[in-house]
Amino acid sequence: MNILVLPGDGIGPEITAVTLDVLNTVDKRLGLGLAYDTRDIGLASLAATGSTLPDEVLQQVPEADGVLLGPVSHYDYPPRAEGGINPSGELRTRFRLFANIRPCVSRSDLSVLRSPMDLVIVRENTEGFYSDRNMYAGSGEFMPDEDQAFSIRKITAEASRRVARAAFELARGRRKKVTAVHKANVVKLSDGLFLREVRKAAADFPDVELEELIVDATAALLIRRPERFDVIVTTNMFGDILSDEASELSGSLGLGGSVNASDTLCVAQAQHGSAPDIAGQGIANPTSLVLSAAMLLDWHGRRDGNDRLVRAAALITSAVDTVLDNPDTRTRDIGGTLGTADFGAEICRVLESTGETS
Repeated sequence: MNILVLPGDGIGPEITAVTLDVLNTVDKRLGLGLAYDTRDIGLASLAATGSTLPDEVLQQVPEADGVLLGPVSHYDYPPRAEGGINPSGELRTRFRLFANIRPCVSRSDLSVLRSPMDLVIVRENTEGFYSDRNMYAGSGEFMPDEDQAFSIRKITAEASRRVARAAFELARGRRKKVTAVHKANVVKLSDGLFLREVRKAAADFPDVELEELIVDATAALLIRRPERFDVIVTTNMFGDILSDEASELSGSLGLGGSVNASDTLCVAQAQHGSAPDIAGQGIANPTSLVLSAAMLLDWHGRRDGNDRLVRAAALITSAVDTVLDNPDTRTRDIGGTLGTADFGAEICRVLESTGETS
């Protein structure tokens, strides 16, 4: 399996290094045959090539078996015309990575919830309120004068249908319930179209329950009754906000994995940002990117029928759980004392101590 590694900005290179250590450790245990090609993106490539996402990197993406994408500081990039391309958004739209999949599982002494959370948010990834990716040419935002700003939201039947099917397929292997989150009482046409396609998809999965819930009620119920949710499917911005809320409620935004997937390509990406304020200090929590890499292995393993990759993903996830369960082996942001590298070393130590081999 050949993985294109894009470390990104801020803490990206630090947490990517730990993630590669973890992957190499499980590779040695199970003989996965992992190989890596590391390329600069973001501010490093902007300085070297004039672009935050060089064309040669984009050309490599479909040739790889998967992509490991570190956090990027796209808010600090120059305009697109000056080379400031958002790598995350560009990869999602160019390669039609229609599903952003974010599991949220609460950790007993880190969560603020009264009831346990175990859910997955499947977020449409290529359109919606993210107006920077809604037009064939130009921007979906414009200002006719200095005191008025307009933004275009795009919802299509095709994108809604794809993400809905992904959610139902995922729910079929879990607790067989999908919650479609919307605001159709206000944005009646666009969210109405989204719901129409979700209902059509539901007809092909009669064994999976469908409920429909307004987004503000969902935000409240994630706090009050998180146990009612299994798989949530929703549009782009609603999914972004709700998944951050759910991750924070489950223990920390830095504790959840995330992948962006199409039918043929998967990009593993941490849920959080690049945290430039702590970059280079060796204190960043690498959990999210490590778990995202595990999800990448699992995605490929299930798609290709490779049980070894699926086992590797489960071993990584279990090792992370073991390390996080011990307050003495946590990073500082969640009450521990370990730095980035030492936390990664603990995960590798647990992986090395397991009896499973190829």
